[in-house]
Amino acid sequence: MSQSTNDRIIISQLNPKSPVSEAYRMLRTNIQYSSVDTDLQVLMITSAGPGEGKTTTVGNLAVTYAQADQKVLVIDADLRKPTMHRIFRQSNRTGLSTVLTNQSDVNHEIKSTDIPNLHILTSGPIPPNPSELLNSNRMRTLLEELKQSYTRIIIDTPPTLVITDAQIVSTLCQGVILVIDSEKVKKDAAIKAKASLDKVNANIIGVVLNNVSQKNNDSYYYYYYYGKEEQ
Repeated sequence: MSQSTNDRIIISQLNPKSPVSEAYRMLRTNIQYSSVDTDLQVLMITSAGPGEGKTTTVGNLAVTYAQADQKVLVIDADLRKPTMHRIFRQSNRTGLSTVLTNQSDVNHEIKSTDIPNLHILTSGPIPPNPSELLNSNRMRTLLEELKQSYTRIIIDTPPTLVITDAQIVSTLCQGVILVIDSEKVKKDAAIKAKASLDKVNANIIGVVLNNVSQKNNDSYYYYYYYGKEEQ
């Protein structure tokens, strides 16, 4: 990953006063008010297809939570094409996959970042059976253990329409955010992505619409949050 891409991804840290950083803070606020009765402690962020900005959203949203003095853990549950370790400049020799297969201890795998309050559990080596690992009792137990130590857990997963991993992880989370690139994804694909999550009763709390151009605005990325409409 190039340095320029890295800078864009963690803009909430590099330029916290920028319009894009403010949009991420608005996203954080909207998540907070999207559920009055339930604390959305464990969040999953996914997309319909690859390259829509879900990992960008994970990184920046995590930073905004950490800046609000919350203890945050980012989990890279993309066990097929992980990238979170590059964003936060961490080794990926071990991580989630080795924890789930009992090859390492989670307390040794969680790493601090250069951002106060923000920690990361990288994906670890790509296993031959990602779906089975994510659907294991060990994964469920692990999340329950981590909830005791972190105010907010944000999970990055593979795209929804590519494989079933995101559907599996969504059942373990209290809220799901779907990232859609308005320049790349057709309406039918977005609808299919939502439907695939609905099939497993995922709690979709909103959609981040990415790459929406606006006149008289110089920002490259735009993030908007749309909460569920009242029934």
